Amino acid sequence: MSPVTPFKVVIPARYASSRLPAKPLLDLGGKPMVVRVAERALASGAEEVLVATDHAEIAAAVRAHGLSVVMTREDHPSGTDRLAEVVRQRGWGGDELVVNVQGDEPLIEPGVIRHTAACLAGSGAAIATVAHPIVDATDFFNPNVVKVVCRADGDALYFSRAPIPYARDAFACSREVLPDALPACRHVGLYAYRAAFLLAYAGLAPSPLEQFESLEQLRALWHGYRIRVALIDAAPAPGVDTPEDAERMRKLFDRPGECG
Repeated sequence: MSPVTPFKVVIPARYASSRLPAKPLLDLGGKPMVVRVAERALASGAEEVLVATDHAEIAAAVRAHGLSVVMTREDHPSGTDRLAEVVRQRGWGGDELVVNVQGDEPLIEPGVIRHTAACLAGSGAAIATVAHPIVDATDFFNPNVVKVVCRADGDALYFSRAPIPYARDAFACSREVLPDALPACRHVGLYAYRAAFLLAYAGLAPSPLEQFESLEQLRALWHGYRIRVALIDAAPAPGVDTPEDAERMRKLFDRPGECG
């Protein structure tokens, strides 16, 4: 499971959030959520873990726990753009492997981070991401569940909110269950990048596919970049998107011994 080459982790952490303001500073068992995420990233074996933020309060909280921070601009349209600024600031070479870990996933498995970096290192692709099998028909037909279809070599063919691959004959009879051996996979939004791609990303024009599907990764495919898909067995632990998620996570970390 160890990557062929070393990798770095960058955790974008914005203070502003329409549903959950100051989300990175959510207290989880006495530590801010972004610190919990960084600790999980450190456990992955990354040679360097950086929190990229545009807010002094987040930076201060991270530094107070002995972790590293990079201050970035406030006006980045996406986390990918924020990662690119970090690459430029740090002067990383184009072959550096950079894993983007979301700052709202305090239960992320270190092994999944490591596995994603290893898949990127061994593939020669520009990007690696994660998927797991879909076993429930409700998830398969849910447009909020992003699906990915892969080539024989493990690279992504396409990502979609539509139910792909569509089993024409089976679904003509019933859409209540998935047919056996349907290669249906749910995309998980963990990414590893080669630094050269991050530096090129800002110059890539948005694609019509990306705009209609509201899936940023389609920009890379549209412009001919390879995305390797790292398969895992099951869905990872959920992150924190809503106040209800925050309360659930608080309760989990308040139980001694539950999360470390």
